[in-house]
Amino acid sequence: MRLAVFGLGRMGAPIARTLAERWDVVAYDPVHAPGDPVALAAGVDALVTVLPGAAEVRRLGAVLAALRPDALWLDLTSGDPRVYAELGHPRTVGAPMAGGPGRPLTFFVGGADALADELLDALGTRDPIGPGAGDGQTAKLITNLLWFGQVVAVTEALLLGQALGLDPRDLRRTLATGAASSAFVDDYLDRLLDGDYAASFGLDRVVEELDTLASLAHAEGVPFELSQTVVRLHREALERFGAVDGEMLAAKLLQERAARRA
Repeated sequence: MRLAVFGLGRMGAPIARTLAERWDVVAYDPVHAPGDPVALAAGVDALVTVLPGAAEVRRLGAVLAALRPDALWLDLTSGDPRVYAELGHPRTVGAPMAGGPGRPLTFFVGGADALADELLDALGTRDPIGPGAGDGQTAKLITNLLWFGQVVAVTEALLLGQALGLDPRDLRRTLATGAASSAFVDDYLDRLLDGDYAASFGLDRVVEELDTLASLAHAEGVPFELSQTVVRLHREALERFGAVDGEMLAAKLLQERAARRA
């Protein structure tokens, strides 16, 4: 079996190396590598894409047109569930990932395909979400929405507690053992208190995901009022800090604003 892996960034390169331990893999990076991606796609049994976001996936039209109809397109990009209907490849599985370099990977799987399962099992753990290719994307976006919302909510709570005389680390201990406990409080709050804003994901990509969620909510006519505040604060963080790595930089924005008002 011959695979093509498109996207050799922070996540794509190690994924390509892992797959190459078991299968014949050709790799291509649309940002840095020369070559003909259309010709590469025409000769493979499966195309695995690990791209920065939905905009890059939407540019795959010619590549997917060259892919055999019976060949698998396995998209590991975190993006927009609507892209699969737009691009229309008949054998598609969307499986955006949680985790990162050096950490276990979990894939939110939309669609059912035995070959996709085999490839994903070689890379990490599968979390089957639903039968549609976009279902995994939807679940990943909603998960991230709540994550980014916790960054804002917990930071505001800590700043208020600090303004009222509480030590943030003492308050962190209380939060971790009560009703406010969460994976964010348990695993990331200490990092935030140490000034580590999680430079494993770009702030521009955070805003891109949040804008996608806002667009989906508008299209479906569902309430999004609280989440719109989360979207706005992350946009303001992007304006303040630029397109740098740091998925918790909205917290730094709030910390700066609190210091100015002290």
